[in-house]
Amino acid sequence: MPKSRGRQKQTRRPYVPPPPKKKRKPSPRWYGWLVLGVFAGGVAVIVLNYMSLMPGAQGLQQLWLWVGLALIAGGFGLSTRLR
Repeated sequence: MPKSRGRQKQTRRPYVPPPPKKKRKPSPRWYGWLVLGVFAGGVAVIVLNYMSLMPGAQGLQQLWLWVGLALIAGGFGLSTRLR
């Protein structure tokens, strides 16, 4: 009876660790204040609009609300880049 060939041993590749992750630079000091300023500006626009202190006719009140909401959304967008 013929002899069967055995399985060939698989050659193992040596373990190569992944390259180290690059550390990101921290944000500049003024960046945090910028984020807070944009948030505060958006809130201030909305509050002043409800107090009827924003310039413009009756039709512009809705525009000021959108401006305030856009500033708040911009603050959230900026805060995602804060390190």
